[in-house]
Amino acid sequence: MQNLLPWVMLLAFCGLGCDGTPSDPSKAPIQLTVTNFGQTMFGVPFAVAKDKGFFKEVGIDVTGFVTSAGGGTTIRNALASEIPYGEVALSAAIAAIQQGVPLTIVHAGVVSVADQVWVTRKDDTSITTFADLKGKTLGYSSPQSVTDMITTMLLDQAKLTGQVQRRSTGTIAAGLTALRAGGVDMTYVNEPVWSQEKGNYRMVWDSSKVAPRVTATVGIVKKDYLKTNPDTIRAIIAARKKGVEYILRNPAESAAALAREYKIEVVHARGAIDNILSVNSVYWSGGRFDLEGMNVMLKGLQLTRAIEPGPFDWANVIDESYLPADERSK
Repeated sequence: MQNLLPWVMLLAFCGLGCDGTPSDPSKAPIQLTVTNFGQTMFGVPFAVAKDKGFFKEVGIDVTGFVTSAGGGTTIRNALASEIPYGEVALSAAIAAIQQGVPLTIVHAGVVSVADQVWVTRKDDTSITTFADLKGKTLGYSSPQSVTDMITTMLLDQAKLTGQVQRRSTGTIAAGLTALRAGGVDMTYVNEPVWSQEKGNYRMVWDSSKVAPRVTATVGIVKKDYLKTNPDTIRAIIAARKKGVEYILRNPAESAAALAREYKIEVVHARGAIDNILSVNSVYWSGGRFDLEGMNVMLKGLQLTRAIEPGPFDWANVIDESYLPADERSK
């Protein structure tokens, strides 16, 4: 994990106006930080909320989104922005918290890996079960990523640890290139890319077969900003929740909004939404936390040795009070 500590001192200056007094950037046009926006399905509730005017309804003028490939970069982008909030990978949030970065987790984001499928070449029918991976090469994105954790858990569950070669391939495009060239026998693809590429490869299984419940992303906020601007954070969470609810009620209209924001064809956007909801109807949380799914992610981090084994005090870093009442656990 990238070291986040150098940002702690910088963050002490974020959120201040030029005269040193707290500013209220929610009144001005702003961009929100969302990990992998435009590349994965994590950002769809935000895309829909922007497209349908849900942010404006709660008094926030969101003009776009700051994104990155994830990890510590997204955390730094979020906490150094005008509104030091972002939906980030839970793994990155845990690492940041353990390094002393002053943040609070205020809502759950994506609580499933139903968007992630594992594929082989169309002419390769040698892999149909987990056991068939023995002696094969399995591609994943990067160390300490979700795909690293999923493949580690897969091999652990199937008692194949040490019997399958794993290769870090980087991006989805790079992984598919390696697959076509024979550098790996299987690799991952996320939606909405899968809906665009499904005719070219053979899907063997999706990640929810390995981990039915896993929290991939959460909303985080810089602690001191949260204390002075609670209503702004409540508004962001409420607008995102409306986006989630709209997707479930209106998948066709949501696909059109997704296509506009992600600049992809509507048919691929609709296919991605339908594919995810057919696997797991609870993919985007309205904000409610799934501690079981969060502990799965924690176990994955420990299996990949990203963090030391042992319990993690969720109660010390989660604050449910900013959630709508129907999204709280009590």
